[in-house]
Amino acid sequence: MDWLDALQELRARRIPAVIVTLATVRGHAPRNGGAKMVVAPDAVHGTVGGGNLEATAIEQARRMLADGAAEPELLTLTLSDKAVTEYGVQCCGGEVTMLLEPIRVTPAVAVFGLGHVGLELARILARHELDLTLVDSRAEMLSEERIGVPGQSGMLGDAVARVRIVHAPVPEAALADLTAGAHVLVMTHDHVEDLAIVDQALRTADIGSLGLIGSASKWARFRKKLHELGQTDDDLARVTTPIGVPEVTGKQPAVIAVSVAARILQLIDEAAPAA
Repeated sequence: MDWLDALQELRARRIPAVIVTLATVRGHAPRNGGAKMVVAPDAVHGTVGGGNLEATAIEQARRMLADGAAEPELLTLTLSDKAVTEYGVQCCGGEVTMLLEPIRVTPAVAVFGLGHVGLELARILARHELDLTLVDSRAEMLSEERIGVPGQSGMLGDAVARVRIVHAPVPEAALADLTAGAHVLVMTHDHVEDLAIVDQALRTADIGSLGLIGSASKWARFRKKLHELGQTDDDLARVTTPIGVPEVTGKQPAVIAVSVAARILQLIDEAAPAA
């Protein structure tokens, strides 16, 4: 498997990796400039020349993975019998500089409810590199006439996210198909649906975060009902409501969507090292 196929497979499996590129070569080196390899937590695909050169690059790439690094790094090595490293001597006589580029797991967000706020939120989030799932129990809310074709036409025509549209008459059932670590936002047209989604989300493994749109009085009613359904105080502490950035005020759908999107992007950034 070449490095590009390996990278695509790792991204599909949501495994972070580092692309190592032999950026510049001065003098003699085991491989020419442009050679690449992909370093995953437990695998390496491709080669940049073997020996000390490659072992040192793998070590630095794995450190970047462990640290959740987001920025590229440069690594320069002299291939000389006088340059002794932990991995021995490589005396080709040249000097190489490698570029190490971290490829983090694509964040996942699921929006339950494509009403006024949900649609505005989808428009914002779709412009980011995400796995974005849009769920509604009402087929007309997800029609091509209303939202267009993601990445091609209509309201979501400029999407760069990988958008998955799900019509789910029982919306909480869609939770089972979400990517591990997905941030879930609940904002349907029906409080009964909201309650069912929140209850099931709390019973679903690997949810990244759970946000519920609504007022303090709505949450007070939900807390009582969720307790009756067997949820504990520790379970309910996982629910964020209201959602959004407190400093962004206003009740217009577009304003609420901006506030919620800002908070989700914060959560994604905070969770990145753990990914």
